[in-house]
Amino acid sequence: MSDVTSNQASEGRVKTALVTGAARGIGLAIVQTLLDQGWHVVMLDINGPELVQASAGRNNVLAITADVSDPAQVEDARRQVAETFDNLDALINNAGIADFGPIQDTTFERWRAVMSVNLDGPFLMTQAFTDMLAAAKGSIVNITSISGLRASTLRIAYGTSKAALAHLTMQQAVELCELGIRVNGVAPGPVNTKMALAVHSPEIRAAYHEAIPLNRYGLETEIAAAVAFLVSDAASYITGQILAADGGFGAAGVGLPALRAANAEKPKT
Repeated sequence: MSDVTSNQASEGRVKTALVTGAARGIGLAIVQTLLDQGWHVVMLDINGPELVQASAGRNNVLAITADVSDPAQVEDARRQVAETFDNLDALINNAGIADFGPIQDTTFERWRAVMSVNLDGPFLMTQAFTDMLAAAKGSIVNITSISGLRASTLRIAYGTSKAALAHLTMQQAVELCELGIRVNGVAPGPVNTKMALAVHSPEIRAAYHEAIPLNRYGLETEIAAAVAFLVSDAASYITGQILAADGGFGAAGVGLPALRAANAEKPKT
């Protein structure tokens, strides 16, 4: 634990957020964005050593090592948070795993591994923290994916899990609004994470650039900014929505790269 003081139940109390998959990438960017805005943050990740390194030197942080797909570990995380903070104002279900490959090569074990983290995890975490979120009239943001909004090759498990998470988001929003909890999703498009930089060849990156109207990958901080907006008071009338932070990728449809190239060749008047 890094210098966390208990929240006061006064009107001006500091807000607290829990971010899963917080030790790297988009999750870590969300952590830093919320800390910069004055929040306390619970950083939860399955990778203990990486979590220790990521949380080191950050004040107002509680680090918890846990597997979001394990009900017992989720319950233990709930206990630790409840012992430290009076309320929880935001839950960001960011933890996820990617498994890309042809459907013929996707074993049931690989399928279940993806579903357990990407879908079971947000279900279990939301269920465990509903009471704390209700007490604070808080909000939830589930990190889905553009792969859950439009199909693509080699994503039979990943894309399906993210599509299911998008629908779970709407189910949660409709039910939990009765408790004063807002639930939304952010669906990132291609983002410059370490994983993307490692697995996307120059050819793949060039193809994505051509397909994305903004002609670039997103930044982790841009996804974090979308999340910070949705958990803020500025989004107080927004629930049940999936915000695609994708540079226009989902809106572009098919054939547009060639059309844009042809248009670029036209003389400007």
